[in-house]
Amino acid sequence: MSTEQAIKILLVDDRKEDILSLEVLLANPNYKFDKATSGREALRILLREYDYALILIDVQMPLLDGFETAQLIRESEKLKHIPIIFLTANNDRPNNIFKGYQAGAVDFMIKPVVPEIIRAKVAVFAELYRKSNELLIQKQNLLVLNKELEQRSEELARSNMDLEKFAYVASHDMQEPLRTIISYIELIQKKFNGSIDKDMEKYMDYVVGAGYRMRELIMGLLEYSRADREEKPFTEVNCEEIFKAVIANLHRSIEENKAVIQCDKLPVIKASYMQMIQLFQNLMSNAIKFKKGTVPQVKISYKKIEGHHLFSIGDNGIGIEPEYRDKIFEMFKRLHPIGEYMGVGIGLAICKKIVERHKGKIWVDSIPNNGSTFYFTISDN
Repeated sequence: MSTEQAIKILLVDDRKEDILSLEVLLANPNYKFDKATSGREALRILLREYDYALILIDVQMPLLDGFETAQLIRESEKLKHIPIIFLTANNDRPNNIFKGYQAGAVDFMIKPVVPEIIRAKVAVFAELYRKSNELLIQKQNLLVLNKELEQRSEELARSNMDLEKFAYVASHDMQEPLRTIISYIELIQKKFNGSIDKDMEKYMDYVVGAGYRMRELIMGLLEYSRADREEKPFTEVNCEEIFKAVIANLHRSIEENKAVIQCDKLPVIKASYMQMIQLFQNLMSNAIKFKKGTVPQVKISYKKIEGHHLFSIGDNGIGIEPEYRDKIFEMFKRLHPIGEYMGVGIGLAICKKIVERHKGKIWVDSIPNNGSTFYFTISDN
């Protein structure tokens, strides 16, 4: 251990030979001794430098004795934490020892001191000081780290907010020119119906189709940007009512596909009503849409777990390959060619954002060609 890192101990005694004896007795490469031959000198040293692990002070000194010096040390906010051990002669009476403890001593030793005992006691206080210092450094490092994390978190929040605003404004502003393009192409198709060649008609159909797909993408972006912008506080939401509303919204799709829907009894939770409809509707719609030629079977299950509500929506559809189970929650991630299944690949990304806003998680278990089960949790807090 270097001198700068050494544990400092202040020795106070009006007899220089006693100070020297203590130095020899306590000799340790990890200790650095500062010396004072009076109470006043000790106070001057402590006012300049107060980073001491321990003060060993003789009681009987002229002008300012050990008790008075200790009392002055205890009155200082910067110094009162330093442990003090009094050293006194054999003839000190019990009331003097009690007076020493009242003055702020942590220990009282009778001269001549037993070498093994004083070394052990000094070692204990030196170790306490070292550990306290380590904890203080760790605390300071943690404060610095927390400040950095807070700054980065604020920067990330601002960046995310800017991105969401950009997505909202860009997608909102793009809708009008896109509507104009689609409308004029459809007007041209009507005006020149039958008078243009088949290739031209096909090209115009491509443009209109691409325009509608672009509109779906824009609407998806708007929904995604709104997913965590909702500022309304969560309220008590009856999931039975959510289920009924989603069944009504998906009525046509359920009838067309002859889908069979089963549902456990669902709870009342604290959440966003509209976002719960969006979450259940996206997952149930996918369960019906990604069928494999058989009648879609959809099962909504629920159970309470510690601190969360756990929901699952299972199906008997086409399933998902293992390597895609995390990627499907990314923006615009499609596993099938355009035209094979409707959608633009934003629905599950929106579901993830809604679940995270409700302090939950979402994941999927799936067997290719044998169905998928989507699980999500909603915090109970």
